[in-house]
Amino acid sequence: MKKIDRLENVRMTSTEIPLISVIVAARNEEKSISSSITSQLNQTYPNLEWVVVNDRSTDSTGDLIDAFVKKDQRVNAVHIKELEPGWLGKNHALYKGFLRANGDYLLFTDADIIYHPDTIEKAISYSLQHKLDHLTLAPNMNVKRFWPKAFISFFLFGFSFFKRPWMANVDKSNSAIGIGAFNLVRRSAYEAVGTHLAIKERPDDDLMLGVLLKQNGFKQRMATALEHLEVEWYSTLREAFIGLEKNTVAGLYYRYSMVLLAISGVFVTHVLPFITIFQSEGINRFLSLAAIVLIGLVYVQTVQKMTKGALKSLPVLPITALLFIYCISRAACLTFIRGGIIWRGTFYPMKELRKKQ
Repeated sequence: MKKIDRLENVRMTSTEIPLISVIVAARNEEKSISSSITSQLNQTYPNLEWVVVNDRSTDSTGDLIDAFVKKDQRVNAVHIKELEPGWLGKNHALYKGFLRANGDYLLFTDADIIYHPDTIEKAISYSLQHKLDHLTLAPNMNVKRFWPKAFISFFLFGFSFFKRPWMANVDKSNSAIGIGAFNLVRRSAYEAVGTHLAIKERPDDDLMLGVLLKQNGFKQRMATALEHLEVEWYSTLREAFIGLEKNTVAGLYYRYSMVLLAISGVFVTHVLPFITIFQSEGINRFLSLAAIVLIGLVYVQTVQKMTKGALKSLPVLPITALLFIYCISRAACLTFIRGGIIWRGTFYPMKELRKKQ
């Protein structure tokens, strides 16, 4: 984790002001899009344009986008009525936004992210300073309720444990990362890897964009932006379980053997020691205690750098591990029963998703 920079420590030294196209995909985001776009429009960086894509919304999202177009000439709207065959919805929306963008840099972001005023200015300064092709930022997950916060903190821990996102900052490493809240990409690099056309049926599009760029030799960095980006990812456990359905099996390469391995691994490392410490004596109890201490140290080292307030959930670590196991099991079972995933109201067959793996 030492290799991940914090955006709040970045000094704005660059005199370059390339045009940045902020591309926002929105589907039924009437509750959050106004505050998100407003925070974006208040950025201190002077050379920005927005392409806000209404992806087949059935609520007032489209009207809210049009209102921003009337208020600010930097904002452009794209309204999608139908999803083209062979695409997942968000990927399709981001690609359509790209086709309308003029920037030297493209910032792919979500419609529920709240930006601090100097976020983009610091991000582009960091990118230019390090000569990056891709910069992704980890936001603060501002979840108010205890159990959703605890679960999401463990999810971030599990994700980091499996994907090792800090290794994306090592140029020679094969590890790569991309976070949907903030993916800033040099236009030439994005076009060189084939745009979202190359990952048009990946539900983990944000991560796969980072993988695609890193695999093709482009320079990538991840930084934390806990003071500069904020999102209430999921407000309840139910929302979290439903929201993560689309990513779980995809993140495990659409292989049920990997699902079983993940479940077994989490249980053995994060649940079993808390059971055996009460059911064993002597050296076995000592080993259980040592495992718990080691898990706790790794958890603290990882999660406190990924989101604020996560350490409050440390005492319930084995419970959140069980919730994590339930989330993986639930997603895998539903995917198997349905024969695919449902994302934003659209069904995608597993056969088609595996073909694009």
